[in-house]
Amino acid sequence: MPPDDTVSIQLDGEWVRVPKGTNVIEAARRHGRFIPHYCYHPKLEIVGNCRMCLVEIGMPRLGPDRQPIRGTDGMPEIAWIPRPQIGCATTVADGMGVRTASPLVEECRRGVMEFLLINHPLDCPICDQAGECKLQEFSLEYGGASSRFVEQKVTKPKRVDIGKNILLDDERCILCSRCIRFARDIAGEDVLGFTGRGSHTTLSIHPGRRFDSNYSLNTVDICPVGALTSKDFRFKMRVWFLKETPGICTTCGTGCNVIISSREGVVHRLTPRENDDVNQCWMCDRGRLNFHHLHAPGRITAPFARINGNPLPAEWPDIIERLARSLDGLDPGQVAILASAAMTNEELFLVSQLRGRLGGDAVLCDVVPRPQQADHLLVCDDGNPNSAGARILGISSEGRRIPDIRKAIESGRAKAVLAIGEDLADAGVESGAIARISGLAAFSLLPNATTAAAKFVLPVAGFAEKRGSLINVKGRIQRLNRAVPPPGSARDDWEVFNDLLAALGAPRYPDIAAVFAAMASRHRPFAGLSLARIGDLGCPIPTAP
Repeated sequence: MPPDDTVSIQLDGEWVRVPKGTNVIEAARRHGRFIPHYCYHPKLEIVGNCRMCLVEIGMPRLGPDRQPIRGTDGMPEIAWIPRPQIGCATTVADGMGVRTASPLVEECRRGVMEFLLINHPLDCPICDQAGECKLQEFSLEYGGASSRFVEQKVTKPKRVDIGKNILLDDERCILCSRCIRFARDIAGEDVLGFTGRGSHTTLSIHPGRRFDSNYSLNTVDICPVGALTSKDFRFKMRVWFLKETPGICTTCGTGCNVIISSREGVVHRLTPRENDDVNQCWMCDRGRLNFHHLHAPGRITAPFARINGNPLPAEWPDIIERLARSLDGLDPGQVAILASAAMTNEELFLVSQLRGRLGGDAVLCDVVPRPQQADHLLVCDDGNPNSAGARILGISSEGRRIPDIRKAIESGRAKAVLAIGEDLADAGVESGAIARISGLAAFSLLPNATTAAAKFVLPVAGFAEKRGSLINVKGRIQRLNRAVPPPGSARDDWEVFNDLLAALGAPRYPDIAAVFAAMASRHRPFAGLSLARIGDLGCPIPTAP
């Protein structure tokens, strides 16, 4: 940063430069020193009520001329304040001294930890926060080996239902107030607060209110202990068994960055991953819980063909060959494609290649638009996660061609229809018309009206089961990563389209990186990019084709 935007401070005996306006916690973090804290959160208002971040602070010693006295190294001598100060609410100043690990600081931390543990229940073996608990971690690192208090612990309400997704255990609460500030300042629902005094202070829900915000589960993430727990994840899995994979939420066009936590092929939870250009460190509850369909009992896990009305299992090479034969020789006007704007760019590119193989623009093609009500925070007005990619790749007419597709189906002109990740019923096609399509192929995860009538059913992968890229509503390209394999013999969508194109005489792509390279060579917004270059945080991309 320019020198005018920084100040010089002495951090544990070393002079460093940090941005003006930075608090001591963030200044120390920039230079590899961690100051423990509970109530402080970089995205929330500073209140300074946990006192865990106490540090020693000093300012330049002044001479008779009111100028700093300088040592042999030319830097100011520090006059240390006798009492420790909280790092979260202390802003750095030029010439300031900070000690993050002095004997005084360490003694203060042991005292704070001792007070926090006076009434805390010793239920770590059954606490959902175990493995992610800052009280556990800081107790081990900064606390004492034993407690001097022998009085009986104060008991407080347990398993309090405060919202549709949240349970509260007041005994575990350390009164950091993070949840209160989040609910009030971020979620916009001022429904949480403290009641009582001293050791009997409890976190409570306002009388007659519920914390049913679409963002309530963010309080579980920011709670440093196990006071707030998710009803969905509660007692499901120990966090140290989980594999964490960076991914993207596909519930709407915002494309919140997430961590997909899985074990042995099963996704157990989604949590937000910090990206200040997209979702900061929050996500909505609807997106967070939108993964259970991946393991639904009715999930389609094997391909099958319907012959004389009876579904018969089929091997992948056989069903691809049958589908290719049914498409070969049809006039372009007899083919329609209903694609999904939830597909990756690579999949949409292969669908555009398939459309070109079957007759180009003469083949009716579109996606189902999903307009919705946006909110004040993260939910956007587009329920599709990749509308921009579908437009760039020529698959989407933003729903304008859906009436033509519906008319072609209902009139019987469409002999072959490819429903890719969509149900024709969502496009307004009546069930009777769906049943009359002689060459209907459904690429789907779950049963629906289209799979019930389709001649060919091809099971494909969900968002956590494949690689690829998406473009959010702000024109940022982001990357999906495979966290778990598709169930049964379901396959990644791009592999299915790749095989179908090959069966129709097109060249085969060796891997998804080659698909991206081909897409980048034909569509300017992707030029110079690759899946590797996109990175975990994504990058801006021109949204015009």
